[in-house]
Amino acid sequence: MRRLGGAFSQRPHSPGSSPARVRKNAPMVPAADSQAVDIVPQLSVRRGLEAVAFYQAALGAVEVYRVGGTEENRAVVAQLTVGDASFWVADESPAHENFSPESVGGGTVRMLLIVDDPEAAVERAKAAGASEVHPVVDEHGWRLGRIKDPFGHHWEVGKPLIDWPPPSGGPHAS
Repeated sequence: MRRLGGAFSQRPHSPGSSPARVRKNAPMVPAADSQAVDIVPQLSVRRGLEAVAFYQAALGAVEVYRVGGTEENRAVVAQLTVGDASFWVADESPAHENFSPESVGGGTVRMLLIVDDPEAAVERAKAAGASEVHPVVDEHGWRLGRIKDPFGHHWEVGKPLIDWPPPSGGPHAS
């Protein structure tokens, strides 16, 4: 079990789902039916096969499931894991109102990748084709930088420098 800033632990999860990190001793808010809940992002992209390869090279992602990506079915839907975290990548599907940031001129979500060495993770992503949006610096209780992947998604890459979330629940000085 990995701890972040001394304040996180993994919660139990249902088979087929990924564990989530929550603050130790923080109450879980159960779903209406009292089952475990995970929220797992799915990134819409153009060039799904290229995106999967990029995330493998840039983040060390492992593909655990895939549909498509063949000559008969070029569109890809893939589940990737990085450590205990999971996310999905899918070719955009305008017919289903799923658009990549490249199609809409930007994204509405930023991903947060929590790692032990933000500088090394940013450099690895840049070497794989990401561009740096903001260098890694200490701010708001985090060591944090931001990259933009070749598919238009922004990723904040960092680690908390203090127990997180803070006991006060409020913002702090850098």
